[in-house]
Amino acid sequence: MIVDPKAFIRAETRLLPVPHTPELSLYVADEATELWQRTEEELGEIGLPPPFWAFAWAGGQALARYILDHPETVRGRRVLDFASGSGLVAIAAMKAGAAEVAACDIDSFAIAAIRLNAEANGVTVTPVQADLIGQDLGWDTVLAGDICYERDLAERVTDWLFALSRRGATVLIGDPGRSYLPKERLDRLEVYEVPVTRTLEDAEIKKTSVWEFR
Repeated sequence: MIVDPKAFIRAETRLLPVPHTPELSLYVADEATELWQRTEEELGEIGLPPPFWAFAWAGGQALARYILDHPETVRGRRVLDFASGSGLVAIAAMKAGAAEVAACDIDSFAIAAIRLNAEANGVTVTPVQADLIGQDLGWDTVLAGDICYERDLAERVTDWLFALSRRGATVLIGDPGRSYLPKERLDRLEVYEVPVTRTLEDAEIKKTSVWEFR
C-alpha cells in the first residue's frame, strides 16, 4: 500500500507547463499505460481507474484557458470543479480570483495530485474525494472538463448540471467533441485548438469548445 501518494506522483511524473495555459504547471506523466501499470503494482491491485490525474486533458485545458481569459466567471465566487483530475481547472479558477474552489474527484491519487499541483502554482484549493452528482451545496460556478466520454455518466452529470444551471449557477463544460455531449442543450461560448498527448487522443491538436446550458 502506498504510504505517501505525493511521493509516488513526484517520482513518476514531471512538473511541466500546460500547453494551452503555459502560465500554469502540472505534474504530468509521459505515458499513460506505464503509469497505470506502476500504480497497480504499487497498490497491489488490478483494475484501478486510469490515471486521469496525470494528464492535461483537452476539455480541462480549454476550460482553464477560458476562465483565465474571462475571470468574471469565477471572481469572488464559490466554485466547484467537478471530476477535477489534476486540478487544472480548479487552479485556473483560483488564479482568476475565485473566493474558494472545491476540486472534486473520486480517485485518491487525484486528490493527492490536486494538492501537489495547487501548491506548485501557489494557490489553495479544497480537494473533495466524493461523488457529488445530484448534490447542491450552493456553488456559484460549476466547472466540468471532459465528462461526456461514457453514455451513462454523461446523462447523469448533464442532468445534474442542467438543474444547477436552472437554479442560477454558472455552469461551464469543456469538451473536445466526445460522443455523448448533449449539444442540443448547450450553447458554444468559445473554440480552441488544444495541444494534447497523442497516446491519449487520436490527434496532436483537438478542437475543443467551452459550452453553457441554454
